[in-house]
Amino acid sequence: MTNTMTTIKGLPDWRYLLAEFYELYRAIPAGGSDRIRSHQRQVREAINRVIKAHAPVQLQPAAQKPVTAHLRRALDQGRSGIMASTIRALDTLSVDFSWQYGYEKVPPSLAGSYAYAEIAGPNGPVITSEIILGVVLFAPGCTYPAHAHQGITESYVCLSGAVSENHQGVYVPGSMIFNPPDHLHRITVGDREPALLAYAWLGKPADLAGQKMVFSRPRK
Repeated sequence: MTNTMTTIKGLPDWRYLLAEFYELYRAIPAGGSDRIRSHQRQVREAINRVIKAHAPVQLQPAAQKPVTAHLRRALDQGRSGIMASTIRALDTLSVDFSWQYGYEKVPPSLAGSYAYAEIAGPNGPVITSEIILGVVLFAPGCTYPAHAHQGITESYVCLSGAVSENHQGVYVPGSMIFNPPDHLHRITVGDREPALLAYAWLGKPADLAGQKMVFSRPRK
């Protein structure tokens, strides 16, 4: 399905997927952090507004990247775990995902080991200025270079595989990574399995609409 517009009311599988993201941000513990708890609540509230508004859906042409050769393995690995319900909802719509890089110039090593697919945001497929939601797929052994998001509060939820951020802790299915605005972060992925993460970005509508990721070098 491409270049057609309706609403999430007319495409219930997209509404179900938004509801799965809502449940992720309701069920995952905040670890006693008031800041993370507030972020989770804001994500839920934004998703709820999108659902209640019957947001339009503009399906983009499906697009693959080299890393999507690992998608079936990532989905299969998550199907029997605590993220199974979200995995099933993603699998239902995966044929319609438009996988992207998001950078004007991507290092060759990253081009073969990373891509993301947006689910909701200013550019769709679920069109909204409230929030950006999506999934990111990493091949085994991927290192995602240091980068930051200006004016954006970001969180990842691990759906399958395992990753580390800034070499500080290991995140497995059911765990959350929280990055405040302008926080420089670098992601590494386990050697044996791909990793699939859901993500949410919150910020002012202008920041969400104009967001561009840029690789940055840590200060020495």
